[in-house]
Formats: sequence, structure tokens, C-alpha cells
Amino acid sequence: MVTSATSPVRPGGTVLVTGGAGFIGCAVSPALVEAFDRVVVVDNLHPQIHASGERPAELHPKAELVVADVADAATWDTVLADVTPDVVIHLAAETGTGQSLEESTRHTHVNVVGTSQLLDGLNRHGKLPRRIVLSSSRAVYGEGAWADADGKLFYPGQRTSQTLDKSQWDFPGATPVAMKASETFPAPVSVYGATKLAQEHVLQAWAKSYGVETVILRLQNVYGPGQSLINPYTGIMSLFCRMAMGGKSIPLYEDGEVRRDFILIDDVASAIVAGAVSSTVQGEPMDIGSGEYQTIGTAAQLIAAHYNAPAPHVTGQYRQGDVRHAWADVTAAAEVLGWKPQYNLAQGIDRLANWIDVQPDVQPA
Repeated sequence: MVTSATSPVRPGGTVLVTGGAGFIGCAVSPALVEAFDRVVVVDNLHPQIHASGERPAELHPKAELVVADVADAATWDTVLADVTPDVVIHLAAETGTGQSLEESTRHTHVNVVGTSQLLDGLNRHGKLPRRIVLSSSRAVYGEGAWADADGKLFYPGQRTSQTLDKSQWDFPGATPVAMKASETFPAPVSVYGATKLAQEHVLQAWAKSYGVETVILRLQNVYGPGQSLINPYTGIMSLFCRMAMGGKSIPLYEDGEVRRDFILIDDVASAIVAGAVSSTVQGEPMDIGSGEYQTIGTAAQLIAAHYNAPAPHVTGQYRQGDVRHAWADVTAAAEVLGWKPQYNLAQGIDRLANWIDVQPDVQPA
């Protein structure tokens, strides 16, 4: 766990984790069990992630699991009758960028209503926590800021079908820049991104009114051991691994030069725990990523090499709602939380691929 020198290693008390049986929740659970006296997880074990509907083996055995829906008011009446959280880590969310276009009601209900139901429950039961940590997303930025030929920043907005159909992937004469919460204006281009930004706004408005600390972490592309191998809407890295495992050439959308900030789950987990235990917070969103970009093509080439698979190939296809380039400026997280990423892309891919290789019944894509 990476925290600042002034951060308490073990604050004690109770931490409540929504969506805590998912990919990120399981990864943070061992450190939370060490840092807090009691860890309570609320998760509905959605079949898109949990095919068996059973408690995941990766969730620390000392974490108490309550199987319930965060968007149901009755959930919080039951949970908060027994739990008085000192810290809440809010991970529960629907996360499929493409899927959110087709199931906007579902994403809005879980992400926005689920957040408001949690906050209403805390208020209704008079159990305001000291701090709430929210896992937000780089999707709130949309295409983010770009610099023109003179270095002046502008916001190009969402790419259109007309330009994408012409294979005009970038914005002519412009250069993308890193996403930085204190400088980059959020302008989501997906329903998912819009719901995550709404989460941030709802939480901040509520928390400032009640004097509750907030730590909002805008995560880049999270991957690594433990991520779902059955969810078709998330986990491009695991999908690439399964394709290469089957001896297939990995297809690359657009021109293969899409930039992403791939961050290993270990680094994300340490950031979230740092947000929960740090003695210093600043209330405004912070960016969590590797701090540098890689192209989709580079990631695919590393995965293909691991499996001795054919070289990736460019398809020229595109997906509505995808942004062209995205990577984080992690300065704020380093300064406020004392957090820095520890793994590069090659190390992360090795960890992911080696984990997939030993999973029982894993099917090549």
C-alpha cells in the first residue's frame, strides 16, 4: 500500500464498500482488512460479473458481504441498522461505455440513483461518515482538451459518425494533452461518462452541505489479475489475451494508434486505500493512471508476443462513444495522497496474462 508519510497506516473503525465484491473491491479488500476494524461490503453479485452468483474467492474472508442492491432504499435501512461507517468507499457502478448507449436507464439508475440512495440512507439513519471515497472515471472528460498549432487549448467535443466514416480519427492540426482534473473541463461523450460526472456532482453537493470529506478518483483504464473474463463490455486487455491465447490476430479499431492509460489493478487498489486512510484530502477530483499513454497497438503487440500469436491487425472499425486519446496527469494524487503508480505496461501485461493462463475453464475469444 502506498500512502503519504503522514498518513495513518491503520485508522481503525468501520469501512463500508459498495460494489465491493467486484474487480476493484476484491483487490482492495486485503488492505482494508488490515487498515480497519470492520469491513462491510454491499454488492448485488450481478450475473454479468458474477456468473455463479456466489461470493468471489478473491474477496478477503474477513470482509462481511451483504448481497443487496445499492439503488434500493431498503438496502440501506437494513445495512445501516447494523453498520456505522467511518469511511465509505463507493465503487458500485455499471461501467460499460458502449453498453450504456443501449441501456442508459440501467446505467443511470445504478450510478446516479444508487449514489443518491446511499446518501439518503446515511442521512436518514444519522450515520454520516467522516469521508467518502468515490471511484470515478476518465470518461467524465470525453475527448478532453487538445492543443492547436499555437499551443492554445480547445475542446473539440465528440467525434461524429460522418468524420469517423471517413477514417478521420484525430482532429486536424491538433495535439491531445493529458487529462488533469484541476485544468481539464469535463465533457462526457458517453452515457456512462455522464452518469459518473453526475455521481461526482451529487456527492460533492451533499458532502459539502454535511461536512463530509470527499476523495474523488478519476480512474483510467484499469486491468489486471481478477478482472472479469465473461463481461463483454469491459476488460479489453483480458479480451486481447483470450484472443491471442487462441492463436488469433488481435483486431485493432481505428488505426491502432488510439492512446490509453492502462493502469494495473495493484496501483488502483493502492490509490483507493490511500484515499481512504490518508490524513490529508483536498476535496476535488484527482486523476489515477500510469501517468503515461500507450497505444492500443502497443498493448496488443505485447500481448501477442506473450502468446506467440500472429501480429495484431488494423480493422478501421470504430465504436460510438469511444474517445480518441486519454491519459492522466497524476500530479495531484502524488501531492495529496503520496501515491504513485509502481508498474509499467509490460509488467502489468505479464501479471494479467500469467493469471489468465492458470484460470480453470478459461475460453479463448
